[in-house]
Amino acid sequence: MGFLRRLLLTGSVLCATLAVAASVRAENSDDLAPYKMIRSLQFVQDTVVLGDHSAMEMQRFLLTTIDERLRTADPALFDDPRNVDAALVYAMSGGNPETLDLLVEKDIGGHFDSRLTDTLRNYLGGRGSQSVKSLAEIFPEYKRSRVGPYLALVSANSVIRKDPKLALSYFDWARLVAPGTIIEEAALRRSLYIASESGWIDKSMAYANRYARRYLRSPYASQFADLFVKLAVDHFDALKEEDILGILSFMDVPRQREVYLRMARLAAISGKNKLATLAAERAQILSEDGEGMPKVLADLYSGLASVQSGDVAAAMDSIVAIPDDKLSAKDRALKAAARAVAEEVLRTPQASAMQATTKEAEVPVEAENASHEGLGEAEMADRAMDPQAGAAEMPVAAADPEKEKTSQQEPQEKAGIDPAFDSFVSTGRSKLDEIDALLKGEGS
Repeated sequence: MGFLRRLLLTGSVLCATLAVAASVRAENSDDLAPYKMIRSLQFVQDTVVLGDHSAMEMQRFLLTTIDERLRTADPALFDDPRNVDAALVYAMSGGNPETLDLLVEKDIGGHFDSRLTDTLRNYLGGRGSQSVKSLAEIFPEYKRSRVGPYLALVSANSVIRKDPKLALSYFDWARLVAPGTIIEEAALRRSLYIASESGWIDKSMAYANRYARRYLRSPYASQFADLFVKLAVDHFDALKEEDILGILSFMDVPRQREVYLRMARLAAISGKNKLATLAAERAQILSEDGEGMPKVLADLYSGLASVQSGDVAAAMDSIVAIPDDKLSAKDRALKAAARAVAEEVLRTPQASAMQATTKEAEVPVEAENASHEGLGEAEMADRAMDPQAGAAEMPVAAADPEKEKTSQQEPQEKAGIDPAFDSFVSTGRSKLDEIDALLKGEGS
C-alpha cells in the first residue's frame, strides 16, 4: 500500500509538473501574470521537498522565466497587489536579489512598501543585522498576508544568533501557516539547528521527529542528517538510545547505514566512544553481503574509539589491517592519526644516557617504583592522549630530605619528573598537536 501511494503521488506530481511547463510555454511570458508564475514555482518547490527530484529542473526553469518576466514587466502590472507580492515571494524564494533592486528603482507608482523592500534588500545583500529591528516592526503587519510565511523565515534567519527563542517563534509560525511546503521543510530543519545549538534537547528531538516523518526524501535531507548526527554526538549523555534509533527507523536501510557511519565517525573524533561503538555496530549490522565499504568504515571508526578506551594493541592491529585504497583522503588521514596515537601510547619510554651516567640524576629503584605506583598502562595512555595533562600532574619521585635545599636550585630535580617519562609525554603531546592540525575543520 505504501509503495502504491508513493507511485500515485509521483505520477500526480509528474503530470502536474508537465501541466505547469505546458501552461508557461503555451502562454507568451509577456502576457502571463507574475502571480500565476509564482504559484507554479511554489507548487514545483513543494513537490521537490516531498521527494520528486525530477522537478528541480523545472524549478530552475521557472526561476529564470520569472526573473525575465519581472525585469521586463510594465510598471502598471504592479497595480495588482498580487503581482507585488509575487515579486517579493520570488526574491525570498531563491530569486535574483538584483531584480528586486531594479523593481524598486522603477516603482514610480509607490506599489512597493519601501520599509519592506529596504529591509529585504539589506537581508538579501548580506546585511541581515541591519534589518532585525525593521523586520520585528513589519512582520506583525504582514503576518497574515501572502508573503507572511516567507517573511517569517527571513525574520527568523536574521535573529538566529542574537535571539534563538524569537527565531523559533518565527519558524513555528511559518510551519503553522504553510504545512507540507518547502517553507515547513526549511523551518523544521533550521529549528533543529537552533534547538540543538542552544541545548534544548526535548525541542530538538521533537523537530527531528517531525522532519524524519515528513521530509526524508527532500534534497535537503542530507543537511538534516548532519544536524541530527551532531545533535546525537553533542548531547548523547542527555539522550535516550531508543529515541535516536527511533528517529533513524524512519529511514530506509542505505540511509540509516550512512547516518550511522557519519555518527560513528564524528563520535570517534569527539571522544564519545560508547556512541562511536554503538553506531559502528549498527552500521555493520545494516551492511549486506558484498557491501565491503560500509564494513571497512565501520571497522575504522570502531577502531578509533577503541584506541581511546579499549585494548589499544588490538585496536592498533585492526586499524593497520584496513587497506588505504578502500578509504577516502579524509578517512586515510583519520587512520594515520589513530595509528600515530596508538603508537605513542604503546611506545616504551627509554632512559636517557645522561640519566644512566650522572649520579645526581639517578633515582633509586624503590623511588622509581613509588613514582609509577598506580600508574598503569590505561592511565599512562589516558595522560598521553590528554593535551591538557601538564608535567606538574605527573607523580613526583621520592625526594631525599637532605637534598631538598639543593634540589630547589635545580629545576629538573625540583619538578621530580622522570626525564624519560617527561620526554615521552612531550613527544606524545607534540604528535597530538600534529593530529589536531590534521583533523582541524573535520565535519561529520
